[in-house]
Amino acid sequence: MKFLDLAKVHIRSGAGGGGAISFRREKYIEYGGPDGGDGGAGGDVVVEVVDGLNTLIDFRYQQHFFAKNGQHGMGKQRTGADGDDIVLRVPVGTEILDEDQETVIADLTEVGQRVTLAKGGNGGWGNLHFKSSTNQAPRRANPGQPGIERTIWLRLKLIADAGLLGLPNAGKSTFLAATSNARPKIADYPFTTLHPNLGVVGVDGAEFVMADIPGLIAGAHEGKGIGDRFLGHVERCSVLLHLVDATSDDVAGDWRTIIDELEAYGGVLATKPRVTALNKVDALDDDERAERRAELEAVAGPVMLMSGVSGEGLTEVLRAVRAQISQDKLRQRKADEEPEPWRP
Repeated sequence: MKFLDLAKVHIRSGAGGGGAISFRREKYIEYGGPDGGDGGAGGDVVVEVVDGLNTLIDFRYQQHFFAKNGQHGMGKQRTGADGDDIVLRVPVGTEILDEDQETVIADLTEVGQRVTLAKGGNGGWGNLHFKSSTNQAPRRANPGQPGIERTIWLRLKLIADAGLLGLPNAGKSTFLAATSNARPKIADYPFTTLHPNLGVVGVDGAEFVMADIPGLIAGAHEGKGIGDRFLGHVERCSVLLHLVDATSDDVAGDWRTIIDELEAYGGVLATKPRVTALNKVDALDDDERAERRAELEAVAGPVMLMSGVSGEGLTEVLRAVRAQISQDKLRQRKADEEPEPWRP
């Protein structure tokens, strides 16, 4: 299944049915009077968060969603049926944006949330509504209200507790594969990761969700490389794990490149808690480790050493990340319990 995190959708609610102009016509009833019924209301366009989805790929193949119109009123005081609603099912973490892609209409973060994007039009009144002592045979009825038509954008921001940042080939996917059951693509060339990956990471009896996004390069905020379009997936994270390639000739410059991109992106990313780690230290000797660590600590503060390949320092890094995540977001591992014997 392909990953899609941005989709343009055209929606239209249903129009209300028109009211009926009708008079009672029965044998032996000379003055039956008006009996035109009201029109039915048009259907709404609703967005609902459902479980089991993690992409907006369904909206690549269908971009138009129109609710049903209400039926017209009928004689014998019969009201027209209401139009059926249409429901757009989206994954948790979906933002609904207006056509300008800036105005946030709704931010859906919990399964079961429902938001009405376009209200259906009301049905028109039949001539029965206009009967009075001075107008006993009204020959007028109201048309139904038209539906609402608009264009919206759906933007998916993954729900994760921690996010991975770094240049291409900094070892983010290797780290995620080494600490979770996720199996992202790993190769020895840049931009191996083309879409975000999620993994459930466990340490000291607690679990949290970590997101791996494609690597950033200098000028990503201007659209270079894959650009910064995936940074939205780590906006909800409590902490960012910044991995720096220890085999690079300029670890301080690599660190500064990512920080500059976060600041250019704006929002809260630049001020989020960060854990900085030198990755791939298994390729360095003790003197080189100390040299690279001192060089990076001069600009980044405390730095941890780790290797996603050998497993060195992984537990300590995970503990540091866990310490930045609030306790209510941590999921305690369920102890393996023996199943109770079956009883009739």
